[in-house]
Amino acid sequence: MLSTEQILETMSGQGLRITDQRKTLANLFGENEGYLSAKDVYEHMGRKYSGLSFDTVYRNLRVMEELGVLEQVVFEDGVKFKGSCNQDHHHHHMICLQCQKTYPINFCPMNLTDAPDQFRVVKHKFEVFGYCKDCEENRDEETVAVAHSKEGQ
Repeated sequence: MLSTEQILETMSGQGLRITDQRKTLANLFGENEGYLSAKDVYEHMGRKYSGLSFDTVYRNLRVMEELGVLEQVVFEDGVKFKGSCNQDHHHHHMICLQCQKTYPINFCPMNLTDAPDQFRVVKHKFEVFGYCKDCEENRDEETVAVAHSKEGQ
């Protein structure tokens, strides 16, 4: 995951003015390994900056994603953002639907696709969603507990 300093350096290197709000955003993603919705970010920022609009927050998230310092993932409950990986090679992710822990997929399945000659790919995403070992074990235990409680009714 990129550090706060790496996020700020990238933003500054691309000509963005580094405001106090952008420093706060960089710090939020540089110190948080999880995924955050735009609403989560807006609520966090709103505690420090009264009068901040949701549009401003969302626009900054989009800019940061376009610069490559944030990754955007579409979950079942909506779009979320997290700091980009600190890896310098192209890769994709497996993401736990419960704890949102992320595991790298160190090859690109794009090479396995059968894109027609009349189509030029310029960007792609590939995420695999499931449950990590710990969350799967907890889900199994919860399923057993629910089944036992229904038997006793």
